[in-house]
Amino acid sequence: MASDVLNSNHIRIVGAVAGIGSGLTKVTVGHGFDTIKTRLQCSPGMYRGAFDAFFTIIRKEGPLALYKGATPPAVGWAAIDSLLLGSLHNYRLFLIRNGMTEPTPGSGIPRLTIAGHGLAGVAAGVTSTIIATPIEHIKVKLQLQSQRSISDRQFKGPIDCIRQIIRVQGPLGLWSGFTGSVAFRLNFGFMFLSFEALMRLSSSLNGSLFEMTTGTANFISGGLGSFVFWLFAMPADNIKNRMMSYPHPLPYPQNAVKLGHRPSFWATAASIHSQHGIPGFFRGLGPCFLRAFPVNASAFFVYEGLLRALGAEKTRHS
Repeated sequence: MASDVLNSNHIRIVGAVAGIGSGLTKVTVGHGFDTIKTRLQCSPGMYRGAFDAFFTIIRKEGPLALYKGATPPAVGWAAIDSLLLGSLHNYRLFLIRNGMTEPTPGSGIPRLTIAGHGLAGVAAGVTSTIIATPIEHIKVKLQLQSQRSISDRQFKGPIDCIRQIIRVQGPLGLWSGFTGSVAFRLNFGFMFLSFEALMRLSSSLNGSLFEMTTGTANFISGGLGSFVFWLFAMPADNIKNRMMSYPHPLPYPQNAVKLGHRPSFWATAASIHSQHGIPGFFRGLGPCFLRAFPVNASAFFVYEGLLRALGAEKTRHS
């Protein structure tokens, strides 16, 4: 039965269902860290560092300010991870069906190669850009509002933000920063490649003093794999968020003429480099690393656990 499914060309939705649980987990655990990261990236000079940003936001705007812009990701991350991880599962199955396999040591059962896991991650990352871009665009716009009172903010909430963007830029304005989003999400190849490599390392510990359960291995491998991801992805993340925040720190204009020409990916990269040098591309890495392990470890634990509970096809046989 499992072999029949692996050899079927039908799209499987089990990964998408498990991805919803992963997305909701990420928002619950990590949105506050993400707000601090976005403030550091898009408001350089306003805060001395991650801890200063944290305490300044709490003091001036209140604790709930850390969850500004949480509504789009609460809905959005469920949708993004559903598409990201749902397509990841199908890309893995596609590559297995097309021979990108190797024998599992001991059993000889074909499994997807580590390179295959990386390639599936790249394809899934690009696929998820379709819905990730507008959701992250709205989130960035909302996160950068430092006013304590909602009545003082330009965007009163996600719906108002969408309405204003469409009025000024048209529907495609929601996809501002698309090229930055693609560049950022290509790095999911590193995430899923390193996760698989770490899972294989953990399986080599079976029978030793350091043997761990599958759930524990998922948790640790997911957390450590996220460090690899962010080391590669942070420059593109800075460029993406700058593109989406435009024209911050100026207020968002009321018409397209006042908005002017939005900077391209390369123009934004050149601006960051001219102002801050190479370190400017890694602005926000501190809070990102602080949140990376708990957020992604929890998300992988939930995702892989749901895949097992839902009886998904195995793409690894460690």
